[in-house]
Amino acid sequence: MASEPSVQGTAPMDYAEHERTYDMFVGLTKWGTIAIVAILVLMAFFLV
Repeated sequence: MASEPSVQGTAPMDYAEHERTYDMFVGLTKWGTIAIVAILVLMAFFLV
């Protein structure tokens, strides 16, 4: 059977860290989008 791919001289993959990083990326993307939409709504309300 195939094993995890490895490259000479590199550390093994830390999948738990990859999952935490991905979760942080998704969370920041979600809240950033919400913040931008809120700013646009406020701009439409106060500038029109």
